[in-house]
Amino acid sequence: MIVLDKCKQWVHNMGSSWFCQYVVQDKDQIVPTPPPGFNIGAVERETGLSKDLLRMWERRYGFPRPARDPNGERQYSLDEVSKLRAIRRLMDIGMRPGKIIHQALDELNALADTRSVVRKDEIAPPLERNLLDLLKNHDAAALQQLLAQLVMRQGLQQFVLESVTPLNRTVGDAWMRGELEVFEEHLYTEQVQVALRAAINAFPRTATGVPRVLLTTFPNEQHGLGLLLVEALLVPEAVHCVSLGTQTPVEDIRRAAIAHKADILALSFSGAFPLRSAIDGLDMLRGLLPPHVTIWAGGEMTRRVRRTIPGIVLIPDLASTIQALRSWRAHRVPLNAA
Repeated sequence: MIVLDKCKQWVHNMGSSWFCQYVVQDKDQIVPTPPPGFNIGAVERETGLSKDLLRMWERRYGFPRPARDPNGERQYSLDEVSKLRAIRRLMDIGMRPGKIIHQALDELNALADTRSVVRKDEIAPPLERNLLDLLKNHDAAALQQLLAQLVMRQGLQQFVLESVTPLNRTVGDAWMRGELEVFEEHLYTEQVQVALRAAINAFPRTATGVPRVLLTTFPNEQHGLGLLLVEALLVPEAVHCVSLGTQTPVEDIRRAAIAHKADILALSFSGAFPLRSAIDGLDMLRGLLPPHVTIWAGGEMTRRVRRTIPGIVLIPDLASTIQALRSWRAHRVPLNAA
């Protein structure tokens, strides 16, 4: 008799990046042994939650509670990683970790399913199904063609607002439910970035575009898709954009803003970025930059901000980016204007 049910459950929950070991107890029975713990670097890669955030939650909330290996390194269980993935996805749709971190995994999944049902009408089901099928079939060429066709049919700004935003949620929800592997989600993100960069580069670039916008993220914020989405919304508006990519130290952000004569500094924050760290960093940066430089803070994290931050324009969703641009143009004269 072969006992494999528990192993199958592990593989179903975690996908091919996790594995099962077997111990032969006798010639007729093979029993799966629990997989080893996963170090903090592996958990960061699987969940998108930074090491600093995992340590902070451990201190503040008592979860996760990793074991320690003989060298004192943290070792996270499969159940903890499954729960962290669910929490991360709920944070991405605007929920605060302190409100959900003590709920059981089944409760988190049920909550995510409820939120997903509410959003079903945001995107045509055939497109959603087609996208997921292409990802599961690992058809990168067809996926790239699908995205390119959407850009051509909708235009760049509408592609971002009407297709990419809901498709991101579709892919994220499928990943959280275990329907997509991590590498399949990465394939989607990469192909979206390819489509966006191609469309952005098709617009004529001019150094005289107004305003001049510098885009980046704080250290420990490794998610850069938000920066590219914002750039895709701004370039058709004749905005001069300079992107530094992700994880730029605060002092270097200050230097870059001055060197590039930025009118606006745009910072992107994923839902997993620590709220307190974001607010402290924004306060610091506001004090370092000249008053004429407007600071935009956007992304899922900003939905958890419950108060105004002096000198900071909060942009909770992509559609608000265009509104913020129009407001800036209506009330500000760029320092670099002739």
